[in-house]
Parts: sequence; C-alpha cells; structure tokens
Amino acid sequence: MNKIEQFKAEVLENIKNLGDDSDVQALSRVWMREVTRHKYAYNFSWMGRPLIQLPQDMVAVQEIIWKIKPDLIIETGVAHGGSLIYYASLLEMMGEDGYVLGIDVDIREHNRVEIENHPMYKRIKMIQGSSIDSAVIEKVKEHVSEKKSVLVVLDSNHTHDHVMSELELYSPFVTKESYLVVFDTLVEDMPDDLQPNDRPWGKGNNPKTAVWEWIKKNPSFEIDKKIEHKLLITVAPDGYLKRVS
Repeated sequence: MNKIEQFKAEVLENIKNLGDDSDVQALSRVWMREVTRHKYAYNFSWMGRPLIQLPQDMVAVQEIIWKIKPDLIIETGVAHGGSLIYYASLLEMMGEDGYVLGIDVDIREHNRVEIENHPMYKRIKMIQGSSIDSAVIEKVKEHVSEKKSVLVVLDSNHTHDHVMSELELYSPFVTKESYLVVFDTLVEDMPDDLQPNDRPWGKGNNPKTAVWEWIKKNPSFEIDKKIEHKLLITVAPDGYLKRVS
C-alpha cells in the first residue's frame, strides 16, 4: 500500500471509530441542540451572501461535487442565495460547464437582485414556484435533459408530505453514484421548542421521517452514514442519500 492509499485507509478507520463511539455521537447531538437555540447556522456567508448552512455540511457537499463533477446541481429552497453561489463558485473553480438551478416558491426581490448582481450568477438559473408543482417539474426536466451527472439538494418546505413529494419527483433526476441530499433531517432529533411557532414541521413530521419512509421503497438509493459519522456536526443525519443503481 502506497502512502496515499495508507492515508485514505487511516481516514476510513477514523470515520468508522467515530461512528462506533456512542459518547461522541451523543455529545455532538447535545452541541447541535444548544447552538441551534442561538441560530448558529445563520452566522456564515459565502462570497458576501448569507449561507444559512453549517460549514461542516458545506465541506461534505464540496467533497461530493469534486468527486462526481456534476454538470447540473438542483437545489430546492433559495432563501438568500448563499448556497447557490457556493455551489456555483465550486463549479467555476472546476472549470467545466456545470451550473446550479435554484427553485423556490418565493424568491424575494431583494434576494433576487443580490443573486443576479453576483459574479457567480453566470452559473446560476432560478425558477420561482413550488418545487412540487407539475409546471415547475416540467421546467426542471428541460434542464436535466442530456446531463451526464446531476446532484440534487432538498432544502425547502420541511414537512413530511412535502419532502416525500420532492423525493418522489426529484430522485429520478439523480444520476448513478451521485447524491440526493436532504437537509434539516435534524428536526426529528431536536426538541419541538426549537422550532418557531409558525413552522408546520416538528418531531414526527419532518424531512427525516420522509427519508425513513421513502428509502424503504427505493433500493436504488442508500443512506451514506460515513458522511454523517465523519462530520458529527450536521443538519442532515440520514440525509446523504447515494444513488447506487
């Protein structure tokens, strides 16, 4: 085994040990619970735009993007546009022709202006409308056509039913060896008092419950626990779904 392969093997062993360490796993959940009370994920930006994601998850998605080299990244949920710009900047650095398609039921005008005026907008396209609306899906299909590698990230409405619909509608777009990433599955693991009163999701009704139900009937995908184990800090436990067939 050469030095490079030796290092890779060491990392895999580290990840396995972290996954087996129940104390570390428990500490990570406690840490996530407490920082969530302070809206920790709101603290970060990318190239000037609010990201509203954990840095750990963004590193994980970066690793996926480098490995699969997608020519299309689809994300439901635009918000301030920071994640669209993040993905676009990675594609820009890779130098291929890939771009990002952002979908949101309400792309607020002040955010749209900032996104459209950003240097990375050249690799971004957006669709306003519900991610599960049939007309929106038809538009998405036009982008997916003839793409060799497609990555999908779900981060819009977090109710069980909405995410279940997104899983059904967007999973066919994901190419083999790529990923369907479902953010905010963490809701299932957090106390209900951490959710704002105006949010319709919570324990028993969230992205993780949708993933658990959907994955049983979709053997072409599997939960990549290695990502969760190496991150420890993530909003997407059981949310990194790899297409294996």
